[in-house]
Amino acid sequence: MGTHRVAVTGLGVVAPSGIDARQMFGRLVDGESFVRLHTIDQPPRPVTQPAIHCAEFNAEACIGKALASTTDRSVQMALAACFEAWRDAGLPRGKEGRDDYGVSWGSALGSASTWERGYREMWQNGRDRLPPLSVLLGMSNAAASHISIQLGLGNASLTYVAACASAAAAIGEGFKRVRNGEARLMVTGGSDVPLAYAVMKAWDALRVVALGDEGSAPSSCRPFHPGRSGLVLGEGAATLILEEWEHAKARGANILAEVVGYGTCSDHTHLVRPDRDGQIRAMRLALDDAGLSPDDVDYVNAHGTATIEGDAIEVDSLRALFGDRAAQVPVSATKSMHGHLMGAAGAIEAVTPVLALADDALPPTAHLDTIDPACEGVRHITGGALRGTDARVALSNSFAFGGCNAVLAFRKASPA
Repeated sequence: MGTHRVAVTGLGVVAPSGIDARQMFGRLVDGESFVRLHTIDQPPRPVTQPAIHCAEFNAEACIGKALASTTDRSVQMALAACFEAWRDAGLPRGKEGRDDYGVSWGSALGSASTWERGYREMWQNGRDRLPPLSVLLGMSNAAASHISIQLGLGNASLTYVAACASAAAAIGEGFKRVRNGEARLMVTGGSDVPLAYAVMKAWDALRVVALGDEGSAPSSCRPFHPGRSGLVLGEGAATLILEEWEHAKARGANILAEVVGYGTCSDHTHLVRPDRDGQIRAMRLALDDAGLSPDDVDYVNAHGTATIEGDAIEVDSLRALFGDRAAQVPVSATKSMHGHLMGAAGAIEAVTPVLALADDALPPTAHLDTIDPACEGVRHITGGALRGTDARVALSNSFAFGGCNAVLAFRKASPA
């Protein structure tokens, strides 16, 4: 089958920071936070946290009334992001199947809202039977299945569940299929809606959710800051169209960037505690896969969740990877603005370096006016975007609960 170059030819995003990939990226470059105090007022008592809710998302407007009425919110967002990416790639919509096109999708929670609604209907409202579509709405591969059907994708239809590395793994595995000649085009990405009542309460119970009130909520997610208090949950979806390079050129596609490497490994040490050696290994695997060295990296989109232990360990792994050059490599954590989208995080954080390389604008870590001494030693992007760096290679890090590490390597598009 041979080895093929893999182009990124389309992007789609559904996020609080924009229902459009370029709008979202422009707001990240401006350092604009979309964290707000979010309340779900349901029995037995309301739950309130700093979070990011896509209040402007209109499923019927984005995907049509028929699909919106038969899908969970996470699938609605997935379809909307995929439809945008498909248009962005200049691909024609049609019902004819393409056996050389497939989908590789990530989600940590699947259709959590559907299942929670079902439980409430039974135990709170005393309903004996649930709607007949409950299983179809709630199945974990619902997003990939609907994407395949709507876009006529006859190649693999794959769903990856690896906590907050789910989307990064889905993109990486889709990349491998195109590079190895198993598919000519893969629709990749992830979606999640972790703002269900029980999900928010569960994360709160772990004591890793950021603290904040109405006034402080927008700046409550502060990666690498000495006052950071935890992550902020966000909902959304993001899509990257990955396409065999010559196929993209032949149809006149606009190539946004090249995927050049993917590294994944397991910490095999602890369910929730990050492991420095595992993170280093995943980054090295991605660079080795790309035929690159740490000296080639010009930007890192960090996992950067704003947890006390996680941020310090990731910076330690970056210092070890880059050695004497660590203080020169720009690093930012965009979760400070769009929150932690769980299974979709790796996708929105892959869209970001693609556009950063294309536009030569590296977004900042918001709210980082002071750096924790434990997080020093790398070049944090603060106070505004970095421009004029001529960055050519970027890494996107996803380090998940369960010990799954997934790292993607992107290169600025070039005709060579």
